[in-house]
Amino acid sequence: MATEINDDVRYEEQFVLNSRGLKMFTCRWLPTHSEPKALIFLCHGYAMECSISMRDAGVRLAKAGFAVHGMDYEGHGKSSGLAGYIPSFDDLVNDCSDHFISICERKENRKKMRILMGESMGGAVVLLLHRKKPEYWDGAVLVAPMCKIADDMKPHPLVTTVLTKLCNIIPTWKIIPTKDVIDAAFRLPEIREEIRANPYCYKGRPRLKTGFHLLTVSMDLEKRLEEVSLPFLVIHGGDDKVTDPSVSKLLVEKASSTDKTFHLYPGMWHSLTYGESPENISIVFSDVINWLDERTALGNSRLEMEQKLANDNILHKDGSSK
Repeated sequence: MATEINDDVRYEEQFVLNSRGLKMFTCRWLPTHSEPKALIFLCHGYAMECSISMRDAGVRLAKAGFAVHGMDYEGHGKSSGLAGYIPSFDDLVNDCSDHFISICERKENRKKMRILMGESMGGAVVLLLHRKKPEYWDGAVLVAPMCKIADDMKPHPLVTTVLTKLCNIIPTWKIIPTKDVIDAAFRLPEIREEIRANPYCYKGRPRLKTGFHLLTVSMDLEKRLEEVSLPFLVIHGGDDKVTDPSVSKLLVEKASSTDKTFHLYPGMWHSLTYGESPENISIVFSDVINWLDERTALGNSRLEMEQKLANDNILHKDGSSK
């Protein structure tokens, strides 16, 4: 366990083994002077990683009083696996689920609220984690979620058909014709250069099976938006050319959640927490932290319900034994 401490935030990183025996990189940012208000679990985007590109998010949220945990997916960042390759999206989601739940179930964390936060493909991961355990998570922050890949970023339908047939024959080949995602996602040129210089970010063309998963997962989510039932905040840049802002709006309209909020930022691009100007990033995090503070101030309704059910069971057993 590597640890780094400053006045307000303690940063730690550690490798853990997943269910398939792969070494997975994990990290966390903790407030140093207070008990965390809640747990936040970061899900990074495709080709990205947690410790560098999401560091600012981790620090900001920890300074606001939250315990923030992240993990690099298989084939991403410092975790094991072929760079940029997602052999199974189910395995990716299960890895996140296993690690995040193991943190939630620690004795010191059992009474804390559990919030998922995902950006781009990470937003899709968040929605699939919620689908896997609908009652487990207390809320979600979705940053330009991958509920639909923007049409401009997709290959021609005929090309997609051919590549889909090939993905089981040559799954790791990097032959998907697509625009440069870094140029399309990150507004500031200096941030684009940072990402290109980051050895833990994947810069090649999407591998065949990875591209297939990105397309099919986004299509599946778009068809099942009404199944989203947890409290959530969705934020999207009005000039996003990577994921479709109109589908974020549709998510808010269709989701069965009673607590749902949408912020659209005119003129902002895809990467709202890293690729925008400092002024814009501060606006985004102000909205995110206000939303988180409002939800934590309301109290943990899930925990109250669990305690009520446990108490009812005790009373029922006592009544039955008389």
